Amino acid sequence: MTADKTGCIVGAGRPLRLFLIAGEHSGDALGARLMPALTARLREGVTFAGVGGEAMDAQGLASIFPLHDVAVMGPLNILAALPRLVRRVHQTVDAALAFNPDAVVIIDSPEFTHPIAKRIRRRAPDIPIIDYVSPSVWAWRPGRAKKMRGYIDEVLALLPFEPAAHERLGGPHCTYVGHPLIERLDEIASADTVGLARRLGIATERDVLVVLPGSRRSEAGRLLGVFSETVTLLAKHGRAFEVVIPTVPHLREQVQAVCAKWAVPVHVVDGGRDGFCAMRLARAALAASGTVTLELALCGTPMVVAYKVDPVAAPFLRRLIKGETVVLANLVLGENAFPEFLQEDCTAEKMAPVLSDLLGTSTRRDMQVAALARIPNKLKLADGDPSAAAAKAVLGVIKPAEKMPSR
Repeated sequence: MTADKTGCIVGAGRPLRLFLIAGEHSGDALGARLMPALTARLREGVTFAGVGGEAMDAQGLASIFPLHDVAVMGPLNILAALPRLVRRVHQTVDAALAFNPDAVVIIDSPEFTHPIAKRIRRRAPDIPIIDYVSPSVWAWRPGRAKKMRGYIDEVLALLPFEPAAHERLGGPHCTYVGHPLIERLDEIASADTVGLARRLGIATERDVLVVLPGSRRSEAGRLLGVFSETVTLLAKHGRAFEVVIPTVPHLREQVQAVCAKWAVPVHVVDGGRDGFCAMRLARAALAASGTVTLELALCGTPMVVAYKVDPVAAPFLRRLIKGETVVLANLVLGENAFPEFLQEDCTAEKMAPVLSDLLGTSTRRDMQVAALARIPNKLKLADGDPSAAAAKAVLGVIKPAEKMPSR
C-alpha cells in the first residue's frame, strides 16, 4: 500500500476487508473509534464485518450476534456461560473465514478473542491477525507472551511499557499506539468542578473523597463493604469530608443502598456525565484497581487503590501474579507511587491512615502530587491520537497492495 499526496492510502483498487472482534463494551468503544480512523486513511474505503456492540454498529458493523452474549467477566460467570461462549467462538471463526478478510483485528477480551485467533491461524495461516490491547502478560501469566507469537502478528499496546515487556518475554512485535484516555485530555481539563459542587451543595472549602468501587456488580459487591468500613474509620478519627461516588446505571441502586448508612454525607452521581468532574473536585480517591487509576492520574487526584477477587479465584491469582504492582498508574510511571491494598491487605485499618494523609497536608500527599504531574507526558504520543496511530499500525501489518492476493 502507498500514500497519495493527500495522505490517503491507495490500496488494491477495492475496499479493504477487515474482520473486527470485540468481546465487551470497552472493546466496542475502541473498535468504534478505530473504524472511522481506518476509513479516513483508505481512498477505496473499508468493508467491515465481525462482532461488536452498539458503538461499532453506529460505525457500520453489523455484528453477527449480540455483544452481550459474550461480554462475561469473572471465572464463575465464564464457567456458567461456557457452552454458549464455545458456540460463539466457533461461529465467529466460521464467519471470519467466510468473509475472507485482508486482516482480522481482535480487540481486548483475550478469554474470548484469543481462542478465535488461534483457530483462524490454524485454518487460514496467511490472514494477518492484529491484537488491539495487550493482555496483561507483564502482570500475570507471562508465558502467554511467547505463545501469542504463534497466532498474533502484531500487538497494539495502550500502555507505553508494553512493547518492552513483550520483547523481554519473547512475545509478538508490539507497537505503542496510545491509551484512548489521551483523546479525552481536553474534556478532563475542562471538567466543571465548580458546577458539580454547586449542584451537590458541597461548600468550596469542604474536602471531598471520591470513591470508585468498580463498574461490575461482582467487583463493587466485594469492595463496597470494606470501602464503607474505611470511610467510617476516617470519620471516627476526626476527618471532616464528603463522599462523591460516580457510578453506572446498573449499579446505582446497589451503591445507594450501601452508602445510605455511611457516617458522612454521600453523593451518588452519574459516572459518565460527572465522572471526571468528581475526580477533579476530590482531594483524594479510594478506588478499585483498573483503568480508573489512569483516569485519576490524568485528573491529578491522589489515590489509594484496592482490589479483592472472589475466594475461588484468589489462590490462583496469588500464584499467577508476577509483577511488583498491578496499578496501571504505577506501571506507567515506572515506580510504586500509589499504594495498593490487595486481597487480605484490603482492610479499613490499613487504608484509612493512608487516606487520612492524602486528605490532609502531608509528605505522602506531596509525593503523590509530584508523581501525578509526570504521568500525562508518559502517555502522550509524539504525533496524532491513539485511534489514528492504531489505524496506521493495522494498515502497516497488511501486505502491500501489489502483493495482496485477489479475493
